[in-house]
Amino acid sequence: MALHFIVPSCSEAGEGDLITLTGAEAKHASAVRRVRVGEHITIGDGTGVWLEGSVEDVSAAEVTVRIASRITSERPASRITLAQALAKGDRDELAVQTACELGVDEIVPWQAARSVSRWEGAKIAKGRERWATIVREAAKQAHRAWVPEVAELSSTAQLVARAAEHRMLVLDPTADVPLTGIRDDGRDIMLVVGPEGGISAEELARFTDAGAERVRLGDTVLRTSTAGPAAIAVLSGVLGRW
Repeated sequence: MALHFIVPSCSEAGEGDLITLTGAEAKHASAVRRVRVGEHITIGDGTGVWLEGSVEDVSAAEVTVRIASRITSERPASRITLAQALAKGDRDELAVQTACELGVDEIVPWQAARSVSRWEGAKIAKGRERWATIVREAAKQAHRAWVPEVAELSSTAQLVARAAEHRMLVLDPTADVPLTGIRDDGRDIMLVVGPEGGISAEELARFTDAGAERVRLGDTVLRTSTAGPAAIAVLSGVLGRW
């Protein structure tokens, strides 16, 4: 399978055009992946444009590619948003990475009541930037035409407000309804995953009052790093993506 790179400025490129990888993408292509002249690669802009071409020139600072074909990929009809609670260590980052590989369309960092990790002050921007970098690299690895957006940090109140715009599914191991019993009703889905200590009773009540559905994944309790990706895999089947 051809290597994939993301170049936001390639949106208008087409067959026969030259695209130049610079900066981090050029370094990754030349020094890390060691692409060679004549090698076939793919390039995307992260918003649906998908280009295929062959490498014409390689240097440490630039990699030039001649485009052979172009297609445009549409967004999925029913989008999946993951509201991932902040978690200690790298567990939330692992969840974000895997969710991107599995096809999530948007990721919302959530400062839950029981989140051990806290984004405050300068850490808010740095945390979001870190997640965006993880998502970008995961999207490249997975050869995704659309790179998921990482939204701004949300409080519980802000997350509850989004229930009016989405079909909100809250993962709760005590729920009666299994996620496998959910059927596609055409609405965009927001999947809510709590932190290590779980979602508090007050938060569950607020989500339920806003119209959210509580669902469970089997009879076991999954880590916060595992629950979101597992649920996305299930939803991908429900929505006909897989």
